[in-house]
Amino acid sequence: MASGSLQAFAPKLRGAVVSTLLVTTAALAGCQSRGPTTTGSIGLGARAAQVDPEALGRRYEANPRDPNAALAYASSLRARGQTAQALAVLQQGALKNPNHPPLLAAYGKVLADAGRYKEAAAVLANAHRPDRPDWSILSVQGAVADQLGQFESAQRYYAAALRIVPGEPSVLANQGLSFALVKRLDEAERILREAANHPRADSRVRRNLALVLGLRGRYAEAEQVLARDMPADQARQSIAEIRGSQAAPAPRRAVRQPDPWTAIRQSDAGHGGVDPSPAAKPDARRAVPRHAAL
Repeated sequence: MASGSLQAFAPKLRGAVVSTLLVTTAALAGCQSRGPTTTGSIGLGARAAQVDPEALGRRYEANPRDPNAALAYASSLRARGQTAQALAVLQQGALKNPNHPPLLAAYGKVLADAGRYKEAAAVLANAHRPDRPDWSILSVQGAVADQLGQFESAQRYYAAALRIVPGEPSVLANQGLSFALVKRLDEAERILREAANHPRADSRVRRNLALVLGLRGRYAEAEQVLARDMPADQARQSIAEIRGSQAAPAPRRAVRQPDPWTAIRQSDAGHGGVDPSPAAKPDARRAVPRHAAL
């Protein structure tokens, strides 16, 4: 793919990196311990979604200093799309519990979801303890570094995470897109294929592979990958849109152009991805069915 075309796609790739934070972080999961085979999607955050939100709110209000209460309530708010409220709860919780890594990790993750990447980087740095390395926090730190254009730092974070959990598909998914951002598409494809072949890989990981295949001009193969998780006509439409965007001239910086991959990546909202804009939500719901987190 031409350098200019890839440069035009850089914002789309950065959005995809954030959307593949998945739910592998402590972000709103509240798990204080995780083994290499757990993802953070199981635990307090998953249970909180099944609890009466008003009950969680009352529990939090009764003791706002309780970090687990703050995590559970924020998880419930986030599941209902109330990201700003979840962010406020986690901010207060972090102020009251500055040495609580799961709470700080959750706060940093939601800051990243909100596009506040510099703040997220600072919070996540405090969440991670070198004496107790947490691969999920390292992966989020990498994704945030990619958003800030700090690609070498991002790759160091991913490499450190993969030393703890070799082959973890969520980390590989972010690492592969990070390579795509610096135009190393051979490595990006190789890593994303490894991620997509993992038994625990889900549709988000496969969409990242399809994105890179599309960037390489291998549209038929990208369509086949997308068709595993969405109707064939919608997969064709998505590939047609990316082909059209690649053929178009790069947009001027001051003009906001439609993103043909918005519907794909925004289906992750509420699962650790970026919140869709109100205008984009209907298309995202039509294009991609909801799916289970890793």
